[in-house]
Amino acid sequence: MLTVHHLNNSRSQRLLWLLEELEVPYEIKKYQRGADLLAPKELKQVHPLGLSPIITDGDVTLAESGAIIEYVIEKYGGSKAHPPESGKIHDLYFKHYVEGSLMPLLVNSLIFTIVPQRAPFIIRPLVRPIFNMLLAQMVTPRLKEHAKMIEDHLTKDSKQWLAGGTEPTASDFIMSFALESWATKDPEILGPNTKAYVKRIHERPAYQRGLEKGGEYAYGQPKL
Repeated sequence: MLTVHHLNNSRSQRLLWLLEELEVPYEIKKYQRGADLLAPKELKQVHPLGLSPIITDGDVTLAESGAIIEYVIEKYGGSKAHPPESGKIHDLYFKHYVEGSLMPLLVNSLIFTIVPQRAPFIIRPLVRPIFNMLLAQMVTPRLKEHAKMIEDHLTKDSKQWLAGGTEPTASDFIMSFALESWATKDPEILGPNTKAYVKRIHERPAYQRGLEKGGEYAYGQPKL
């Protein structure tokens, strides 16, 4: 049986949603972040990099969300999770866009916020203005551009899903973590159609089942 090596508050939550949508039997092996918010060393026994998500499926051990999502849909999806012909390019684009362009900015935003909070107390008054400047000049303006692009895409033709079909596809599964974590941390940047899109994901019965099985998850109920 397929096993998801699942880390709390991580990208692996979107795999649980995918597997529930496809009704694929699977097992979960849970791992908890340490006080440093990093994955535990036990994950390195599964994959050399020790990062979640990882799946094992028979002789296959596979990491990286995009690769896993494509593998699962190809092997287990049947007629589900495939974009309409008119949406194939959109599906292809957003599958690669999220980890290649959007997530690095969101991670930088998180790091630039955390570092001043964790700096020694005596130097926080010096460190905080520097990181606030980095956020204001290097990260936030670019995130606003990304937010507008996503909002415009969802607005055109009143798209329910990124590929324009009636059901979620690979691009929706892989985009979900970025948008729901963004909606939890900084929702005012996101447009109304993007917020509605995140709500639509969270209202899916399959998403709710995955959330229940996955356990602790900080991004499942953003205040939109």
